[in-house]
Amino acid sequence: MLSAALGGRSGGGGGVGGLWRSLRRPGGAFSAAPPAAGARSLASRSSSLPFPQDRSPGPRPSASNVKPLDGVKILDLTRVLAGPFATMNLGDLGAEVIKVERPGYGQTGPMVQRGGYDSIAAAVSGLMHITGHEEGEPVRVGVAMTDLATGLYACGAIMAGLLQRYKTGKGLHIDCNLMSSQVACLTHVAANYLNCKIEGKRWGTAHGSIVPYQAFKTKDGYIVVGAGNDQQFVTVCKILNLPEVSKDSRYKTNILRVQNRKELIDILSTRFSEKTTSKWLQLFEGSGVPYGPINNMQQVFSDPQVLHNGLLMEMNHPTAGRIVVPGPGVRYSEFAVSHPKPPPLVGQHTVEILKGMLGYEDNAIEELLHTGAVAQHEVR
Repeated sequence: MLSAALGGRSGGGGGVGGLWRSLRRPGGAFSAAPPAAGARSLASRSSSLPFPQDRSPGPRPSASNVKPLDGVKILDLTRVLAGPFATMNLGDLGAEVIKVERPGYGQTGPMVQRGGYDSIAAAVSGLMHITGHEEGEPVRVGVAMTDLATGLYACGAIMAGLLQRYKTGKGLHIDCNLMSSQVACLTHVAANYLNCKIEGKRWGTAHGSIVPYQAFKTKDGYIVVGAGNDQQFVTVCKILNLPEVSKDSRYKTNILRVQNRKELIDILSTRFSEKTTSKWLQLFEGSGVPYGPINNMQQVFSDPQVLHNGLLMEMNHPTAGRIVVPGPGVRYSEFAVSHPKPPPLVGQHTVEILKGMLGYEDNAIEELLHTGAVAQHEVR
């Protein structure tokens, strides 16, 4: 199946031999159109600008009308989340993505034949070993962070490849996989082990080397507070009306606070439990100490900063009706992701792409449709 627009990601990856022209942003899954639901597309099919751009003299288009990847076409053979997330972000920058659904650990190595899913990669790479309560079982992160990190790595790598082609005229083969991405994201946990042989462990919401830096239960919810230096710790104690704690020799420095973690956290936890979350938020406002509530989805998408950052985008979907999806995580000074349109249904543009872009004759297209090699999804 084929479909198209500008931008792109496919969702769960269903369909047989499916192609569709690029999408825009992801959202939730909708049974009406599972592989494409929650994405969006922009206006035109492609830009007249080639890449790399012509350096010849003459008038150039207005910067406000040009996106960095206008004129770039991407053939996306990926499934599920990591690859489609990468091409979705490239689509946000103007690329036209041709998505092929189901044509089926990296390109080489002893595990190259194994199937790769987020949870498996999170387990093998060590992420699950360091996620969860200190005395609890390993926990999967609430969203597919390994997939998402891989998608972002792939997006950056593709951009680097385009720049390499611009400089040398020669492209690159890029190997971006779940395991490598997640191992690279182990950062200080990996460094502690590799250099000091300090094994990683689960800390719940806490931090292994900063105290306090965690969630505290309040009278009606939770608040996360992080004292990144000694002065911030003094401020925390002042807000909690615990001046004697800040003067206690056991807690004078962060090293000492880490060594005496349990006793200190017990004291702070008792005090935090005495007031509501909203009251603590008022008390911490303007203090210079990093803090914030643990929000549910309703609270997240009514947060003034989330709304200000344009992180909600509405559109009408041809089968699901009105949908709202998260907006892009980056804003740019010279262009914006605006006038969002819904994702094309899987197979919506099969005939259009085969005929208009690939030059297939009508009888050849009919044969492909008849045999089931491709399918056309008609939009009513």
